[in-house]
Amino acid sequence: MKLQLNSIAQFTIFFLTILLVSCGNPMKMLEKGQYDPAIYASVKKLAGKKKKKAKYVKALEQAFERATMKDMREIEMLKREGREENWVEINNIVKRIKKRQRAIEPLLPLIDQHGYKASFKFVKVEELEIEAKAKAADYYYNEGRRLLALGERGDKNAAREAYKMFQKLDYYYDRYKDEDKLMQRALDLGTTYVLFDVQNHSNVLMPREFDRELRRINLSDLQRKWRQVHSKPVKGIDYDYTATLYITQIDVSPETFKEREYIDDKTIEEGWEYVLDENGNVRKDSAGNDIKIPKKVLIKARVFETYQHKAAVVSGILELTDNRLNELIRSEPVTVEVNFENYAATFKGDERALTEESKKKLGNKPMPFPSDEMLILDAAEKLKPIIKEKLRRATLD
Repeated sequence: MKLQLNSIAQFTIFFLTILLVSCGNPMKMLEKGQYDPAIYASVKKLAGKKKKKAKYVKALEQAFERATMKDMREIEMLKREGREENWVEINNIVKRIKKRQRAIEPLLPLIDQHGYKASFKFVKVEELEIEAKAKAADYYYNEGRRLLALGERGDKNAAREAYKMFQKLDYYYDRYKDEDKLMQRALDLGTTYVLFDVQNHSNVLMPREFDRELRRINLSDLQRKWRQVHSKPVKGIDYDYTATLYITQIDVSPETFKEREYIDDKTIEEGWEYVLDENGNVRKDSAGNDIKIPKKVLIKARVFETYQHKAAVVSGILELTDNRLNELIRSEPVTVEVNFENYAATFKGDERALTEESKKKLGNKPMPFPSDEMLILDAAEKLKPIIKEKLRRATLD
């Protein structure tokens, strides 16, 4: 839903008015020139009462008269100035007058407890309202078109302001002339378009899928109302910036296959043995019992380990170019490394001697090495979040 003009501001004013009404004295408000708060406070105190207190009736009568006179003088002054934008304020004043008169109307005729009949001179504002509504809308429409013309000449901020002007038309009419078309044009002109591109400058034949994989990067969370980032050019769009990933290095290490043996050993307690004295006799404790201690045994296991390793390193530079100025505005290096590692092991000896690290390797078997292309594609997958984060920082409006 499009934002309506002054809706938030009017709600705030209304809320503050109600707040003043609920905690203020109409007579004091009147003395301070707070006419509308005095009116609504008086209405609240008079509504539903059989005996209308004279002070509130008089406060309402005076506040209404002064508020109406003040508003009508302001309307005349705004008209005499002859400024198109004044019709926006005139329209607001007219609505204020109508709201005020609607609040009082249910109380009429208003007679206080002593028989005094209050007099209220209502203002007919229907024709003025129609005029103000039309001219206020015309102002926003014409101002939007003026700003849009600046947008057509490359001023994105002006195009964005034009969008806001057209948006405000919804406060007056559900659909005004060709506002939808103009709003879309303002949105297009005000949006910063960024194209993400990949180029291979590594002097190494890059797998076709590598380029495709990088361009499949999900850029949806980089999109904003006034910013679009595309991984493929869209016909009809003149891109403001190009973010180019230049691949400068693609290295794949040789396949490494190493074997080694090592010993895991551990001292454990297994059974027990008597404690002997210097004569070779079994020692006794104070109760006459034989003294025994745990028997410690050194156990060993011989481990046969196989280690496989292969790695790919992809490096590059991400450059952001301002296409309008043909100027490089940002350059950042990027590097990722993908490793294939596999450990396999068997053992001979006492299994209890094995370390936790050795146990993790047991049961594994040597595996086929991944192809160079597979490792490079894994590097592309690892590159995506890094590129996205760099694009996020580089393309902030």
